Amino acid sequence: MITLITYQAGFGQLSFSPFCVKAMWLLQAAGVDWQREDSNDPRKFPYAKLPAIRTPSGIIGDSHNIQANLEKQGADFWGDVTDRATGHAFIRMAEEHMYFHVVLDRWGNDDIWPIIRENYFAEIPAFLRRPITGSLRKALLKGLKTQGLGRFSQAERLQRIEPDLAAIAARLGDHAYLMGDEISLPDYSVAAMLCAALASPLPTPFSERVANDDVLSNYAARVENRMKPL
Repeated sequence: MITLITYQAGFGQLSFSPFCVKAMWLLQAAGVDWQREDSNDPRKFPYAKLPAIRTPSGIIGDSHNIQANLEKQGADFWGDVTDRATGHAFIRMAEEHMYFHVVLDRWGNDDIWPIIRENYFAEIPAFLRRPITGSLRKALLKGLKTQGLGRFSQAERLQRIEPDLAAIAARLGDHAYLMGDEISLPDYSVAAMLCAALASPLPTPFSERVANDDVLSNYAARVENRMKPL
């Protein structure tokens, strides 16, 4: 049996991390036997991050590597999709751009940060939690300024994410999923990010933008309900 090492559930999501949620959906879609093991310390796993899976042949880290491993075992996440180039572009948009908007909504928002601190890091003794997590937050926000998105205001970030959201809605059209009427690989990335945005502990312009868009919010709920672990 495969063991998925994942961040814990929270804010109504299977995991705090959309990448961990994606990994769960991949395992479900692959039809393999798996179980979850929660961890809040990614340092001992490959790339010092989660998700990771423990298999008979070793530990595999990163959701993309988990996908590749499952595909080697026979999983097909694309089905009849022929336009895989477009699907790949949506995956990259979600994971390399939308994700950082979610991170900034949580770690960069002074109203939301205390909620994140107390939920993400509850295992750290209370008298150490503020100094330790304060250092982590400072380092993460510095990294996002280097990346670029962290230099913008919340209003400017909303302007930046708008074309992504419009592209998702346009791609969906009258279809249930991004690549047609059958769920496929891009949905596991894109819907996971939308679900994470909707699960903001407090409303933000980004979370409200998604929540108030029936096409986006219904799509996220459709994928989430379809892929709930048995």
